[in-house]
Amino acid sequence: MDLFAFARVLIDLDSTTGKERAVGDLLYDALEARARAHGGTVERMPVTEERFNVFAAWGEPAVVISTHFDTVPPFFPSSEDEEHIHGRGACDTKGGIAAMLAALDALLAAGRRGFGILLLVGEETDSIGAQVANEQPRGARYLVNGEPTENRLALGSKGALYLDIEAEGRAAHSAYPELGDSAIDRLLAALARLRALSLPSDPILGETTLNIGTLAGGRAANVIADRARAEVMLRTVGSSAELLPALREAIEGGAAGGAGAGLRIAAWRETPAIYLGALPGFETCVVKYTTDIPRLSRWGEPFLLGPGSIHVAHTPHERVAKRELVQAAELYRSLVEVLLDR
Repeated sequence: MDLFAFARVLIDLDSTTGKERAVGDLLYDALEARARAHGGTVERMPVTEERFNVFAAWGEPAVVISTHFDTVPPFFPSSEDEEHIHGRGACDTKGGIAAMLAALDALLAAGRRGFGILLLVGEETDSIGAQVANEQPRGARYLVNGEPTENRLALGSKGALYLDIEAEGRAAHSAYPELGDSAIDRLLAALARLRALSLPSDPILGETTLNIGTLAGGRAANVIADRARAEVMLRTVGSSAELLPALREAIEGGAAGGAGAGLRIAAWRETPAIYLGALPGFETCVVKYTTDIPRLSRWGEPFLLGPGSIHVAHTPHERVAKRELVQAAELYRSLVEVLLDR
């Protein structure tokens, strides 16, 4: 397999979340050929009517390497220079998939067995592929997940806590604001209270951070707003058991008519922070983003490593260094062998 060429083939197929089928079919065919040649098995693992994960194994899989093949929008195709491959998914995570398949080829050529690969849909939104896979574990003791870590083993990853906040007010003509009650004013006050909170920290994972991601509301410039909405994302370093009540108190307050009147958390969801394994001889780091790992709890003790930098993922400048792809293929092979020999 030409590592760089295959990475570009994957990148050039649009697999923004919900449209993964073409890449899924390509990956199934690539793994089926390896299964036929080396006595393995491959399957499509249905997720929805049109979407599926792909799982392949050679022997009883004690070690499974895994990542996702959906990407964020907008799609843009690959390009290449002497040092990098560019394009949507180059580092998050189609380059990593190409490196994983190169590692599989090396393991199979060496006659190794007892490993598998799990490729998932939906990581960039709700991790539905991982949730479905977690209902169908294959007995693995170890999971090596691929995300851009600059080829270092991550010692941990922050969690994510999403809040959908809604505010209600009373509409009125803007010339007579005393007749109305601005939902936007209420929401801005609640967001100010959120930003003033003292948030938890962790000696390994660092600080909890808060981002106000979207704001919307009102009907026109000359109307007192009767509705408003904000989406907030916190990158967490521990359990939400104590954090969420503090957030709710800052937003909703106490009794009707208080600072939180007309405000509510309409929806929330959480991906927990996690600590991860390290191995002798592998460089380490800590990452601030979330992965599918918390949704794959039944697939073994987790490790996290992949080529590329998260700082260019999800941007118009997404790319991965060719040298990192080559290194990642060797690192994945080495990780599988080390874990198989445990």
